[in-house]
Amino acid sequence: MRRTTQSDVARAAGVSRATVSYILNGQDHGRIPISEETRLRVEKAIEELQYEPDARAQALSSGETHTIGLIIADLRNPHFSEYAAGIEQEAHSAGYHVLLSSIELNVDYAVSILKGLARRRIDGLILATSFVGVSEEAQKTLAELRNRKFPIVEVPVADIEEVDCLISNYQDATKEVMLHLLSLQHRRIGLIYGCAAPELADDRLLPYQETLLDAGLFDPNLVAHCGPTTEDGYQAALQLLQLPSRPTALVAINDLLAIGVLRAAADLGLRVPADLSLVGYDDIPIAQYLAPRLTTVSKDAFHLGQEAARVLLARIQDPDRPRQSKVSHPRLIIRESTGPAPALPAPQEAKTPERR
Repeated sequence: MRRTTQSDVARAAGVSRATVSYILNGQDHGRIPISEETRLRVEKAIEELQYEPDARAQALSSGETHTIGLIIADLRNPHFSEYAAGIEQEAHSAGYHVLLSSIELNVDYAVSILKGLARRRIDGLILATSFVGVSEEAQKTLAELRNRKFPIVEVPVADIEEVDCLISNYQDATKEVMLHLLSLQHRRIGLIYGCAAPELADDRLLPYQETLLDAGLFDPNLVAHCGPTTEDGYQAALQLLQLPSRPTALVAINDLLAIGVLRAAADLGLRVPADLSLVGYDDIPIAQYLAPRLTTVSKDAFHLGQEAARVLLARIQDPDRPRQSKVSHPRLIIRESTGPAPALPAPQEAKTPERR
């Protein structure tokens, strides 16, 4: 079946092809004098003929695609899904589509995705991941985009001078987490440090270490390095909770890890928070429905995504506007998974948990 063209619409409406083009491109609102009767006639012909504009041709003629690129760390983590949902909602309300890529915490794949998006015809790019900071190749590609004055927004943990930024890190909130646990008399506080690259979560590791060092309580044996999944959190928690002198509190650097900790504690016969206090990060939607409800730190990823989209769309509309640098302050949400430190019995031989 032959595709309907603008010429077909023009013939049906009794107007020139140029008039159809002006109406489709929104140039009939004050720019080109077109009567309301003519516009309605063209719109009726478009509907009757079921005409669909060729997006590629429109992009070539206008220089705009009304599409923005988005790179997130891991779509499987609800925290990043919330980012994407906020960006999608704001972009959609402005008439833009979102081209989403999830790098699945793989830096090499992330570089490939960034290069691929740089070659595509998109109007702007949001980077909701910190992989650029650990890859020279990614930094080089990003520098090329900046030189082209390509609209970019990053959501990093530290300020980046060349592009618009929404700075959001967990450093101050982590200090608040540690003070909260210390106020509950916890002295053995472990860290489930699960991330693809260690430097990606320094905003949690460093204040954790500093606070405990200042209190004379830091023990490197209570830091469990692992991957970022729930299973990784489960295995790391088993490791720490079966130490002869186990921690009475655990801080997991994301909520998925914390869910694994909850399962490990249950398999070892430990009650949360009576025997073990637990704090997560990200406040994913399920966090408040766990038993117990999870104490966690929230960035409000959905709102942050909305704001990132607003900043990018403003840059697309006004490429010469002053650089934007906004700071988001995560907050500690105290729920049911933290409580006073228990009195621990004398160290005993570790027992093997019953697995699920």
